[in-house]
Amino acid sequence: MLHIVACIKQVPDTKIIKMNPKTNTMDRASAPAILNPYDAHAVEEAVRLRARYGGVVSVLTMGPPPAVKAIRKCIEIGADEGYMITDKAFAGADTLATSYALAKALEKIGQLRPIDLIVCGKMTIDGDTGQVGPGIARRLDMPPLTSVNKVVEIDAEQRCAIVHRKLEDGYEVIRSTLPCLLSVEKDINEVPYSPLPNMLRAARYQPHIWTAADLQDIDRTQLGLKGSPTIVSSVWAPQKPQGGKMLEGRPEEQVGELIDILLTRRELFGTAAGGDGG
Repeated sequence: MLHIVACIKQVPDTKIIKMNPKTNTMDRASAPAILNPYDAHAVEEAVRLRARYGGVVSVLTMGPPPAVKAIRKCIEIGADEGYMITDKAFAGADTLATSYALAKALEKIGQLRPIDLIVCGKMTIDGDTGQVGPGIARRLDMPPLTSVNKVVEIDAEQRCAIVHRKLEDGYEVIRSTLPCLLSVEKDINEVPYSPLPNMLRAARYQPHIWTAADLQDIDRTQLGLKGSPTIVSSVWAPQKPQGGKMLEGRPEEQVGELIDILLTRRELFGTAAGGDGG
């Protein structure tokens, strides 16, 4: 039976979040915390692989105590077990420190039940770096398969996985040994509504919670701010684009007005470029 672990994160909903104009920082209190959308697809893919091959799906997150809600959301999707590492020592971690802490937690989970496959979302919507998944794979010395949009086969006996990696002009087929790590695209699947039994189980579920002291051979200099060489000097909201016009009236009137605007722009461009506009 496969043991698949999905690494997930609770993030602020970036569609709602606001910027603090005085400090130029994100006002995280202005938006609800949600399961990172890419990670939801990672958990769903793990659940589908369990349905195909059998096994157990675990989820792992690092965050403050309220992040337990993200684990319960994963239980709704269909995960079997949830693990969370939470400690003030983890605060302020960049992608390097985050991958270190998660790798240590995965080592402990692997001692409880050997891990065959790790699945992550391609990136988080509050960071957009896509670095944590490959960072975990590097620390655990396993192949990282990024931008995966289809899992063709997982062969537990032959200890291999075959996947499709998304490219700009198509995809490539990759065969990897197990264990390996997949970072998946959103289009790998559709996350359906959770069935009622899963929702009831999620409401009562209590995850396994560990602190830094529970992780073996931990180097505290690699945690949190101490282990984060990345420094964010400033954050700001981009300026709204100026100009623009909303076309009104009937469709044929809008088309005529749009043609007039384009012709005017064309004449201006031709004059500026020294041409005749032809």
